[in-house]
Amino acid sequence: MPALVLLGAQWGDEGKGKATDLLGGSVDYVVRYQGGNNAGHTVVVGDQKYALHLLPSGILSPECTPVIGNGVVVDPSVLFSELNGLNERGVDTSKLLISGNAHIITPYNVTVDKVTERFLGKRKIGTTGRGIGPTYADKINRVGIRIQDLYDESILTQKVEAALDGKNQLLTKVFNRRAIEVGKVVEELLSYADRLKPYVADTVLVLNRALEDDKVVLFEGGQGTLLDIDHGTYPFVTSSNPTAGGACTGAGVGPTKISRVIGILKAYTTRVGSGPFPTELFDEDGEALRRIGGERGVTTGRDRRCGWFDAVIARYATRVNGLTDFFLTKLDVLTGWEQIPVCVAYEIDGKRVEELPYSQSDFHHAKPVYETLPGWSEDITSAKSFSDLPKNAQNYVKALEEMSGAPISAIGVGPGRDETIEINSFL
Repeated sequence: MPALVLLGAQWGDEGKGKATDLLGGSVDYVVRYQGGNNAGHTVVVGDQKYALHLLPSGILSPECTPVIGNGVVVDPSVLFSELNGLNERGVDTSKLLISGNAHIITPYNVTVDKVTERFLGKRKIGTTGRGIGPTYADKINRVGIRIQDLYDESILTQKVEAALDGKNQLLTKVFNRRAIEVGKVVEELLSYADRLKPYVADTVLVLNRALEDDKVVLFEGGQGTLLDIDHGTYPFVTSSNPTAGGACTGAGVGPTKISRVIGILKAYTTRVGSGPFPTELFDEDGEALRRIGGERGVTTGRDRRCGWFDAVIARYATRVNGLTDFFLTKLDVLTGWEQIPVCVAYEIDGKRVEELPYSQSDFHHAKPVYETLPGWSEDITSAKSFSDLPKNAQNYVKALEEMSGAPISAIGVGPGRDETIEINSFL
């Protein structure tokens, strides 16, 4: 039962799409298990670049079956837009499977997300405004709309009515907005039913049978560990569980079936949106990392905040996910620095702290404690093995591995599909 979980070990945007795509040719199923179109993966295949938001990265591998699990929230308009874009570029998307239990991002979820964030002003969370949080809130409040509901108009209408009872009160009396009509929402949702139907499946059954048949299944997390609703930098987090445990609930596969858990680490650190970020840089180094690394959000279009590598959060990711391996990405971006600082601990109220503080206030006031490692100037994008890397680059990787608590089994040395050094096989 070779089941692997692949997830972000920082705040997202670590390069999961590249890692998933590289494994896609060796696996039978690639499964998104949480999040929605607030995630973003950039995958480079030859001279072609693909930006994916909702679809699993495995959709670019013809031999792979891409799956959207029950833990994902789906905006049908975004889904069809992505499918159309891929079809126009000659990508076969017919093998896609979508859980009938996945929840739908409705138009009113998007409206509530945007007006709430605007209302918060300076206290805003920094959401993408795509309705993700309100959809998960509806799910927990048991007024959510699932994909299977599209095939029973009576049930769908009742559920939309129940959801809008409270939301229209909020929109009209608090936000001074117009009430949303039940009939229009139902009509729009029903318009997606026929096109969705060929993709809808009992994905829990499909995936468990695949594992029983010794198929290789890769579970792909969106966002990153530090954005997990339970284990991230709350409240500046996403509304789901990108951590490894989320794969079990978000896809319906038991934890005993997971064989490897792979964390994706960027060779430095980035973050999009609000919230604490101890190693964030506001100087020329931060701007250089942003420029050289092309640090702009795939989904948000926002510039990413950039900083040096943080070994404290890497150790934390190893612990809460039970990581067995790391995939280190964007090592090439650091080429050219004579010295490269690495955060090895924090200083909080004058005390050295080597583990992530559980207190939000403490983490907000944490100051990075750096060790400096010698850099390199040689171009590493053509390196095919670890020994091809300059000695200082090798030492940098070894230091990060020792600090982070799990072996680095692959290294990204460029954006291309083939610009990766594989040290240990993930399969």
